Amino acid sequence: MKTSPRKMPIKHWDSKDRPREKFLAYGESKLSNAELLSILIGSGSVHDSAVHLMQLLLSKSQNKLRELQHFSLEQMTTLKGIGNVKAMKIKAALALGQRLVQEEVPEKVSLISSQSVYQLLNPLLAHLKHEEFWVLYLNQSNRLIEKKCLSKGGITQASVDVRLVLKRALEVGATAMILAHNHPSGDLKPSAADKSLTKKINQAAATLDLKILDHIILTEHSYFSFADEMLF
Repeated sequence: MKTSPRKMPIKHWDSKDRPREKFLAYGESKLSNAELLSILIGSGSVHDSAVHLMQLLLSKSQNKLRELQHFSLEQMTTLKGIGNVKAMKIKAALALGQRLVQEEVPEKVSLISSQSVYQLLNPLLAHLKHEEFWVLYLNQSNRLIEKKCLSKGGITQASVDVRLVLKRALEVGATAMILAHNHPSGDLKPSAADKSLTKKINQAAATLDLKILDHIILTEHSYFSFADEMLF
């Protein structure tokens, strides 16, 4: 009986189709997500090659790495051929990718538009299932001094301590701030609480000669800017 392509071990594939050989010949950018993951896990199962096994796993996450990132070990190991070791390798790689985007941005990054703020914060906030409130502290040239998460959970005046927002600004020598938080629901419309909190922080900052340049609401695919919509 002829072995089906998906069951055939990768070592029997044409060399130009093998993930490791493709990586060496053309670089990682030429490999699919399934091929890259297959290199990580090292081998497939009795019934599936490593590549096809990863294709099956990705199909369970709508072929999105961000969705796969939220899979538990238990969820991954429900797929026949993936044990704890392979699942841990995948989780570890995804965790490293997330840590990479969370590393500190070079000090001289200049935030000159709402789009630049969105590009900076999207990797940190867009995939979260809960709300987080962040503040970007800037110098006189609108260059980033520090980005800091000050609240997790529902964004209300009770959960965000305005005093801490301003205290940190004085500690790092900021002259301006950009507020930001995510909406896991995907709804970009600012709530009454969002507007009230923005107004409260803006008024308090003005007493210390600190400027609030914008408040950005992020979702996975887009954003809302208070400044762009002239809500200040």
